[in-house]
Amino acid sequence: LEQQINESNKYYLMEEIAVVHKKPTPIQIVKVDYPKRSKAVIREAYFRQASTTDYNGVYKGYYLDFEAKETRNKTNFPLKNFHEHQIFHLDECLKQQGICFTIIRFASLERYFVTPASFVIRAWRKKDKSSMTLKEIENNSFEIKSGFRPTLPYLKAVDKFIADRKR
Repeated sequence: LEQQINESNKYYLMEEIAVVHKKPTPIQIVKVDYPKRSKAVIREAYFRQASTTDYNGVYKGYYLDFEAKETRNKTNFPLKNFHEHQIFHLDECLKQQGICFTIIRFASLERYFVTPASFVIRAWRKKDKSSMTLKEIENNSFEIKSGFRPTLPYLKAVDKFIADRKR
């Protein structure tokens, strides 16, 4: 999924449509073996802190922030795939009028959904809920099809978010 998004982002950048990048994961390198300078191997590293979301950028003057998730399940998406710090980050970005969402891939069905962060946050905060059903995702998301240039045309869904915001 991330490769498809990265390819789409490269296309969007080359065509001057949007600037969206994958955020690096902050790690602390502890041990490196240097058999040769050109052959350095990291042997031990730790996450410095919990990362936020996978991607952020700018499109049509709007700040974008989103997460990429996938499942092999066919009928639901487990909410345990989201971490508390990701939910908190998405909520904070929404408060600043950012456009926030998750691209969810149902791998075994080859289906892709752009799901608004507000829907994911509400579902995640329900204590008695362990997953979002496929039907709930279908009813609260924009389905996109994998293709060519861009590989995943997720900005079509973002255009709908922008249009809804202007109403």
